[in-house]
Order: sequence, then structure tokens, then C-alpha cells
Amino acid sequence: MGRVELMTRDDSPMSDQAGKAKRFLELHAGPSPLLMPNPWDAGSAKLLAALGFKALATTSSGFAATLGRLDGSVTRDEAIAHGAAIAAATELPVSADLENGFADDPAGVAETVAAAIDAGLAGCSIEDYTGDRSSPIYERETAVERIAAAAEAAHGGGVHLVLTARAENHVRGRQDLEDTIARLKAYGEAGADVLFAPGLWQIEDIRRVVADVGRPVNVLTYPGAPRVAELAAAGVKRISVGGAFAFAAVDAVAEAARELREEGTYGFLGPARAGSALVKRAFAP
Repeated sequence: MGRVELMTRDDSPMSDQAGKAKRFLELHAGPSPLLMPNPWDAGSAKLLAALGFKALATTSSGFAATLGRLDGSVTRDEAIAHGAAIAAATELPVSADLENGFADDPAGVAETVAAAIDAGLAGCSIEDYTGDRSSPIYERETAVERIAAAAEAAHGGGVHLVLTARAENHVRGRQDLEDTIARLKAYGEAGADVLFAPGLWQIEDIRRVVADVGRPVNVLTYPGAPRVAELAAAGVKRISVGGAFAFAAVDAVAEAARELREEGTYGFLGPARAGSALVKRAFAP
């Protein structure tokens, strides 16, 4: 692999939150999909910004891993504080993965979204997963009420926080495309700016979603998923990686540790030197 080049810092960064949120929404209207990676700490956020990405999003699973936990175990206060730290690390717009809003009731979800605005974020996502494996998806009426409350909180003040509504059917054992499309359409009508159904990877299904829902669509990278060019041709407006970058980093550390422990060699020092050089350039004042 060739040398990774860092981008020159923007001489006129947009520092105010409302401006970042406005820019974030505009990035969903371009001719090509917004490629939005998911940092897991301030350092990875700075690195990804230096590599030239235009917006970032937190990852609930990647962040949980930094705490030695599995996805779904982070509290609202922890998620908001993490989002604030990522937002403060760069001048890019940052969207927070706020899981199901850390509340069942619409009022609780609205409180979470209001906290996201106070944290300096440009966007957030709210999903319709209940957290209960025996009944994993909120009833559609309740789910729509939750998104409507989130949208009111997101759009009711001086910052138009970009709200992404997630339909979780396809990662929660419910392969029901018709219900997913109906939910996404309802979430858009309730005020969501961007729509997202993680777990969709067949291009025919993605085309149907894009054609039917009437809002910009985010697609999550997935083994076997179409390449960026094919998603762009299908009309996808945003592509995110979830926890994939975080866990790729975990795997690299595990492989380096295995080499040291089992082989007694130091092949990992070459990539380590390259990584150190990247960090020095990315973190320079």
C-alpha cells in the first residue's frame, strides 16, 4: 500500500455549530455520496479529518469497545460526552450515534436530542430498536411518534440538527423490506432529514428504498455490499462504516500482539512507524 497523504488544513474552517449543521445537510445533496467514517475517539477523529473527509459520525460499538464493553451498554450521559469530545476535536460536522435515544417515550428521546445540540453536534441518529430481544422493534405508531419528537427538538431552535432516522429491521432478524420502506417513509414525513436501514446490502433493495422514501439515504458498509460507485449510481447520498474502522484497528493490534508473543519478531514496527508519522502530521498545531 502506498503512503497515506494527509490533506492540508482548511484556512477558513466553519467553526459555528449552526454553520456546521447547515453544511452537513448540504453534503447530502451533492452528486456523489458523502463518505462519512466513524471515529471512536478524539485522535481517530483528528486523523480522519486530516485525511480529507468532510464529516464524521460517532460509532456506538466502537466507543463501547474503548470502554471495554459491548455495543448497547453505553449510557446517555456517556454517549453525549463522547459526542462532545469528537465534535471538539475537529472543525468538521459531527453526527452522533444515539442508539434509540436512550428512552422509550418520545419526551425522553427529545431530551436526548436537545442534549446533542448542547454538546455542539451537527447531527444525530435515532433508531427504532427497543433493546428488548423478545420484542426488538417499536410498534410503528410509537416509532413514528418518537421520530416526530426528535425532529421537533432537532429543528426547533437556532441549530437545524440533522436528524437521521434508522429502521433496524434488517439487523434485528426482520427481513421485511416492505415494512422497512413504510417505516422510513413515515419517519421522513415525521421530520427526519436522512433515512437509514442498516443491514441492506443487495443493490435492488437499496434502489427501491432510495426511489420510495423521498429523503437522502445512508447505507452502511457491509460484507458483500455494492461498491461506492454502484451505490452512487443508485442514488445513495451517504455511506458510513459504523464500527468497522475501530475494529480493524483492534484486529491490527491483536495481530501485532500475536506476532510478538508467538513468533518473537517485530514486523509490526514498520506499520507502527508509518502510523506514528501520520499522527505527527495530523495532530500538528
